[in-house]
Amino acid sequence: MATIVFFCIPAHGHTNPTLNVVRELKARGHRVVYYSYDEFREKIEDAGAEFVSCNGNDAQLHLTKEEGARIGADLALSTRVLVDTTLSLDEPVCRDMERLKPDCIVADSMAVWGKAVAKKLGIPFVCSTTTFAFNRESAKIMPHSLKETLSMILSMGKVNAQVKRLQQAGYPVKSVLDLIGSDESVPTVVYTSPLFQPSAETFPEHFAFVGPSIRPARSQVVKTGEKLVYISMGTVRNDMLPLYRACVQAVKGTNWQVILSVGDQVDTQMLGALPENVSVFPSVDQIAVLQKADVFLTHCGMNSASEGLYFGVPLVMLPQTSEQSGVAARAEQLGAGLRLRRTTPDAIRAALEKAMKDPSYRENAEKIGASFRASGGAKAAADCIAGCFRAEK
Repeated sequence: MATIVFFCIPAHGHTNPTLNVVRELKARGHRVVYYSYDEFREKIEDAGAEFVSCNGNDAQLHLTKEEGARIGADLALSTRVLVDTTLSLDEPVCRDMERLKPDCIVADSMAVWGKAVAKKLGIPFVCSTTTFAFNRESAKIMPHSLKETLSMILSMGKVNAQVKRLQQAGYPVKSVLDLIGSDESVPTVVYTSPLFQPSAETFPEHFAFVGPSIRPARSQVVKTGEKLVYISMGTVRNDMLPLYRACVQAVKGTNWQVILSVGDQVDTQMLGALPENVSVFPSVDQIAVLQKADVFLTHCGMNSASEGLYFGVPLVMLPQTSEQSGVAARAEQLGAGLRLRRTTPDAIRAALEKAMKDPSYRENAEKIGASFRASGGAKAAADCIAGCFRAEK
């Protein structure tokens, strides 16, 4: 029996893909210890792992509302949060690793404290990547704007100061790229297929493209209209009342069944009187809905887009971040969706109609879904992880 330690950030889209991998490792007789955050305790323990809370040590949990809105877009702030969290976790995690003596550490690509501790203590390491894997070829799908490039250049002084804090604490890092860049020398589990991954052929063999981890549906959805339209902008940046109002107007008078998931930041009463064909919820069983959907209007987060494509659902895409824009660009390249350029009711309705009437969108979405199912899933991910610690013994 091996002991495997997981580290993850406080995000459903980064945690959920790992849970079936945890189950697979447990089924093989291994011990799994999972460092995460209290809101994820139940689902992690249900998967069979021993849960360890990081809540008292994560700097991101103590950001102001304004700082929280900038995280991810502000390199200096993001690096400060990563370094603060790594140093806060340094003593307790290093102490735990001495006690646990893990055969392997598996850390989310954004949970850089896991990678840093593995490097510091010389423990075999596997990177868990819930977005696309990035190198010079695949990164071309997500070009930075001039504004973003200038912002990065201007922030490098502050970024380097944060890196020095890690160096002074004994971490073998040379630059911020050691924290946030893809390391092609490291075994990496990527939760997409070689087809959907841009430039998959340019990555080394120890990058395992295993496809998305799709949980079973927890409920059943009854299809009551000729077409089922599903609209959701994810779980993070979903305070988008004007968009939801435009969507309601767009589908009014159609014979479509429309399910609109708006999150917990919007007062649904502000949508006004709803047409009979529109149902609005703070959240839904997305897997159950997508199994019946004919089109998915999405922010194109990697998790949501992958779930839609897994079930062969054409995408109408309204990305909100550069990462989501990259996912949207890949879906466009493969003909599985179209980007929503304007958010007027007429534009929304036209995009939904096009995605449903042109059979090529569904055909291409189904091809991607088939590639996901053929990629090996949790068993392939567990093989990648097991190969890492076997090689060290």
